[in-house]
Amino acid sequence: MAVHKIVLFYAFAPLADPVAVRLWQSALAERWNLTGRVIVSEHGINATLGGTVEDLKQYVKTTRGYPPFRSVDVKWSDGTGHDFPRLSVKVRPELVSFGVPDEVRVDEGGVVGGGVRLSPEEVDALVAARGEEVVLFDGRNAFEAEIGRFRGAIVPDVTTTREFVAELDSGRYDDLKKRPVVTYCTGGVRCEVLSALMVARGFEEVYQLDGGIVRYGERFGSTSLWEGSLYVFDERMHVEFDEGTTPLGRCTACGTVTASYENCGDPGCTTLRLFCEGCAPAARVSVCPACEGSRVAAGGVG
Repeated sequence: MAVHKIVLFYAFAPLADPVAVRLWQSALAERWNLTGRVIVSEHGINATLGGTVEDLKQYVKTTRGYPPFRSVDVKWSDGTGHDFPRLSVKVRPELVSFGVPDEVRVDEGGVVGGGVRLSPEEVDALVAARGEEVVLFDGRNAFEAEIGRFRGAIVPDVTTTREFVAELDSGRYDDLKKRPVVTYCTGGVRCEVLSALMVARGFEEVYQLDGGIVRYGERFGSTSLWEGSLYVFDERMHVEFDEGTTPLGRCTACGTVTASYENCGDPGCTTLRLFCEGCAPAARVSVCPACEGSRVAAGGVG
């Protein structure tokens, strides 16, 4: 029986013809029967794909044959064979949608002006040496942090990545500008940009967790600074790094510990809510508070 895996990787590099790269990547993924998402922009590539181990190896080998992508750090995790419904390969203005494509500068070395990369071991060493002075800053959307985050981390109240710039510009975090700030996100790509945006706004000592939470979890699991489960953008929706993991999430209905998300019962809504196994069946036919409010405002059934 074929073994299925998921690969996650990105590369910031100037691309003269993103459309040509999109066509090439689409052809490669189709050739090797892969599903998932690939985003290409003039700043590089960001991909999460699923398939068999052998097909993914062929795809990764060929992708690394293109000079700008030669050194991509590919993260592997277990798959099911049906982790993504289809293949999507698109060209967009940004690899990560912060809404400031003109503010991001990329050269052959990656994002210009970003934070200093720290390995998982270096993050732990920094925290051990400087204690509570260190700020662990979550670069994900707030709902992702509900089930897992670094101990004591600051989690900005954002629902989309586009809201981060307004958060930084609001002055809410100005008291952190002279402290060591370690940004982190799932695989590292969001922090490449976020750390550069923070440096540009006067944060004096900015770092980024190299390889993201994925690499940290592979190294330390739940034995060090990371607590809970990791939200992932595929059918699994969350992963645990070891058997000692206790999710931080709580069921919306009964408060039971859970890491399981359910979609809003309205097919047109993308809101995710946490529900335990016992409450999930009822959750699948109910709607989120925003949809409920819209129905009431429209005079529909509450």
